[in-house]
Amino acid sequence: MTSPIVNCRRRRREKTPLYHSVQSSSSFSTTHTYTCPHQPISAPPTYIMSERKSTVSKVQDKVKQVAQEDLNQASQLANDAVRSGAYLYPFKGIAYFFTHRALWRPLAAKLIPTMSLGLGVTVFMFVVTYVPQAAVLTIFNGPLAFVTTVLLVLSESSTIFNVLSKNFLIDDALIDTFDGTLMSRNMTTLVAKERAVKSGSDPIAKLGKLAAKPFAKFAPSAIIRYFMYLPLNFIPIIGTVMFVILQGRKFGPAAHARYFQLKQMNKKEKDQFVERRKAAYASFGVPAVMLEMVPIAGILFSFTNTVGAALWAADMETRDASGQKTTAPALRDQAAEARREL
Repeated sequence: MTSPIVNCRRRRREKTPLYHSVQSSSSFSTTHTYTCPHQPISAPPTYIMSERKSTVSKVQDKVKQVAQEDLNQASQLANDAVRSGAYLYPFKGIAYFFTHRALWRPLAAKLIPTMSLGLGVTVFMFVVTYVPQAAVLTIFNGPLAFVTTVLLVLSESSTIFNVLSKNFLIDDALIDTFDGTLMSRNMTTLVAKERAVKSGSDPIAKLGKLAAKPFAKFAPSAIIRYFMYLPLNFIPIIGTVMFVILQGRKFGPAAHARYFQLKQMNKKEKDQFVERRKAAYASFGVPAVMLEMVPIAGILFSFTNTVGAALWAADMETRDASGQKTTAPALRDQAAEARREL
């Protein structure tokens, strides 16, 4: 084996000294130390390990910080959702609908074609898509695949039915139901901004011609978003819950599309209005989505959810008129705006 001194001499023929002398003052002896200019001095292993540990520790601290911030935000949203009480309005809508017979007429006029459509879509989806989807979900969910597949097919049927019915069959009936509910709550001035209002005591009979329709005939973004969230159903239980929550977040603001038009809000004003109440809209949307997922009866719940959304709008109008808005949400909005400006 060739010594390192010989190797170094071969690379640097007498151009660089291979060793130097160090004179010791205590023993008057000379110590020769070998150095090779082409051999880099590496950092001590302990120093490298210390640096790595420091980097890993910083990453872990950052992950904990982000997770804590997300947890705090989720907790705040959950508290806001509970305090808003918006999750009760789908159920208030059911009670209000069944105790006010005048609100039945828009549904009665569309009942036969919509029930036929809902039944046809649901049966078709179970016959055609249940078995293959159950086979796939069995791989991921095991024995729970039966439950998750049923929920998935119901959700798919509900989405297809809602797109078809709300855009081509019952859109006018839902508008009349929303406006009729507001009329029954003495919100005539609000309704009169976007349609003619007649005299009388029947809230539906008082509704005149619409000034403009608030809904687009077809919203491809809803279908795209649905299929984006669809893979969540492959995660047992939690995935299906997350799917319903994400669908509910968009359902809430959509249920107030007519309210935004009656308030004559532009897009920016609407977005700001929804952002300040995003927790409340999500808490309204989740039970509303679940109700409309019920086969056949989903059409009925489409109308009761509309009634619930109108009741919520009427309550907001009443609170605004009496100046009963709480200061806490306003303070949180100001704090959030200040953080964004930093």
